[in-house]
Order: sequence, then C-alpha cells, then structure tokens
Amino acid sequence: MIPEAEHVYAAVLARDDGRVVARDHAGDAVELASARWLAGAEAIDLRVLTRARAPVLDVGCGPGRHVRALDGRGVRALGLDASPAAVRLARERGTAVVLGSVFGAVPAAGTWRTALLLDGNIGIGGDPAVLLARVSQLLAPGGTVLCECDAPGTGVRRGPLRLEHGRRASDWFPWARVGVDALDDVAGAAGLRVSTRWSDGGRWFGRLEAS
Repeated sequence: MIPEAEHVYAAVLARDDGRVVARDHAGDAVELASARWLAGAEAIDLRVLTRARAPVLDVGCGPGRHVRALDGRGVRALGLDASPAAVRLARERGTAVVLGSVFGAVPAAGTWRTALLLDGNIGIGGDPAVLLARVSQLLAPGGTVLCECDAPGTGVRRGPLRLEHGRRASDWFPWARVGVDALDDVAGAAGLRVSTRWSDGGRWFGRLEAS
C-alpha cells in the first residue's frame, strides 16, 4: 500500500470511529465497506469461496477474512497484502498472510490454482489488464481468477483515488474500477477469458480462465 494511504488504512483497522471514503479527482466519493473487511466472511463471501480450488492466493487480502474462511473449510490458502497494518491484524488472528506486492516476489508463483481479487481489488495498480496479466503468471496451468467488479454500466474507469477518514486524507494513488459487463476487454488483454459472471446480494463477480 502507498505509505501515505497506510496511515488512513491503519486507523480503519484500529476500529477508529468514522466513515472511510475513497474519493476520485472529480470529487466523487464511495464509502468503503470497512466493517465488512474487519468482520468474518459473510454468506455472500462464502458462496464465492465455494468456487475456489486449493491452493488459493488472496491478493489484497486485508485483514484476511477470506483466508480464514477457507482455512476453516480445510482449503489451503495464503493472503498477500501491501499494508503492514492489515498483515499485523491478520497474523494476530492466526491467519496465513505475507506482506508484499502482487507485482513483486510472490511465494509459490506458478502453483496457485485460484487467485482472489475480491472487494474491488481488480483495481490494484490502476490498470486491470496489467494486474490480471501479472496474476495469471502466478497461476498453475488451468488456474482461475475469481474477481469482484462494479455493477453493469460502470465501464472501465482508471484514475487516482485517495482515502479520507475524518479530517485525515491520504495522498493520491492509482486505482481502477471495472464494471462486470466490461470485464471481457480487460481479461482478453491479459490473455484470459470470462467463463462465468454472476450477481449475489447486490455484488458482482466474474470467473476468469486462460483463453
């Protein structure tokens, strides 16, 4: 995570009061589901995770709720996150998480059967096609990506965001949003194809495979 954003994110993980929003350069703000990240996996998460095959790599795992849920089902999984605060919290909860960037060295690269990009993490780095190409390098042959997208009609939006929490704000960092109906283009640019897409409880998901 960008160091300046880490200060705001750490306050969220410390259960500080106040809403947290991600704001773009146009001034549009989206409230983050920080309470959901800090809780255990909810029913929608669990239904997504039934599609995951071990071993599973959770990219941008945050406090690690998906990894814990998979572990509870006996599914081998590892979380990866660039936020020291998130990794500390996940480890305090007994979750298998490593600190690092998906664009850096990743344990067991080329052996993961499933990679997770949930909670909008398809936006990491600001270019979804570049991110998906990198994630595909981490997968074993026949591996899949389970990603969470925005609602249809969003398109692909690239641009810097900053996190705001009370009077605190991070510096701007690169991010992207992908509507579930725009997933084909970014997946195709990464050598992947959309095999399935679905909606559950107002959230949107896709499953990607090698094309």
